[in-house]
Formats: sequence, structure tokens, C-alpha cells
Amino acid sequence: MSMMSEFKLFAMKGNVVDLAVGVIIGSAFAKIVDSLVQDIIMPPIGRLIGGLDFANYYLPLNGQSMDLTLAEAKKLGAVIAYGNFLTVLLNFVILAFIIFQMIRMMNRLRAPEPAATAAEVEEVLLLREIRDSLKPSARTTI
Repeated sequence: MSMMSEFKLFAMKGNVVDLAVGVIIGSAFAKIVDSLVQDIIMPPIGRLIGGLDFANYYLPLNGQSMDLTLAEAKKLGAVIAYGNFLTVLLNFVILAFIIFQMIRMMNRLRAPEPAATAAEVEEVLLLREIRDSLKPSARTTI
């Protein structure tokens, strides 16, 4: 089998295609969550904290002025962008919570395995007795 045909067989397996679709949808979903956090959630939080864009909070490491935006401060030297980090962390928490809720809902929708009925249990016991009776006894010698 040539390498190209082997690769084609690998790439066309259901799991690989499902994974590709999941990554594409996940990427689009991450953009939605990112917009939710940056455009809806963080502005009110920033207003409560001091009226600034929360993503622009940073600690200057090269003596930059705190009046600069994060982008301007980064041009002048290193900064610890803790506001941006907290925004990304909030994105992650929201995304993880939504995925948890989706998996939880899918698990609820799955039909539980039916419990064995009394007739099935009795049938299994009878089959075990038949199997055991057909086994050659360890006591008999030929």
C-alpha cells in the first residue's frame, strides 16, 4: 500500500473527520465566547473597578507611565498584562462551564441501559448449569 493511499485511508476515517468538524466548530464557538467576555461582561466589571478597559490593566516593568494603553506600554518595554490574562482566564472558565453543561445534557439524553429482567437472569443461570454439567469432571479418569 502506497503512502498516499495509506494517508487517504487514515484521513477519511470517521474519527478524523469528526475531530476536524469539532475543531472548526470549537474555534467559532471560542470567538463567540471571547466576544461575550470582552464586549458584554468585562466592560461593566471595568467600570466598577475604575472605568478603564479591564484588558488594559498592567504592571509596567520598564518604568512606563500607567496612563498608557497596554499596546503603547508594550512598545516601550516589558509589562505584566494581568488584565488581559484575567480576561482570557474568564473566557476559559465560561467556555469550560458551557462545555460541561453540554456534556451533562447529552448524558441525560442518552437512554440508560435496560436492566436485566428476571427471565434473562434465570436464563443465564440455566446456561451456566448446562455449561458446568458438560465440563468433564476432574474426578473421572480415562
